[in-house]
Amino acid sequence: MESTSTPRISAALMDSYVGRNVIIVGKVQQLRGDIAFLDADGQVQAHLNRDCHLMVGNGAQIIGKVNPDLTIKVLNAIDLGSNVDFQISQNVVNVTHQLKDIFVYSDRAGMN
Repeated sequence: MESTSTPRISAALMDSYVGRNVIIVGKVQQLRGDIAFLDADGQVQAHLNRDCHLMVGNGAQIIGKVNPDLTIKVLNAIDLGSNVDFQISQNVVNVTHQLKDIFVYSDRAGMN
């Protein structure tokens, strides 16, 4: 049964989510053209779309698909500003992976 949820992950978990949509919160370390480098408990390289407007030093929430080379193709990005508690964000990642039964939604027969 295929999971239909979009899990929150960090850089350390990306290899387990190749080909899937994920949510990552991290600090924008560098912007190079259409590529952003984020620190999300490790480095994440995100390929931005034209609608992304991030600032170096700010937090960002990225929703995107994990590519086979462990980069992210961004579908949506939100600049969270400079007042982000990244430890809380990482704690949320940890809890959602420890308690998957609560946070993962599966499309069961007759339930949409």
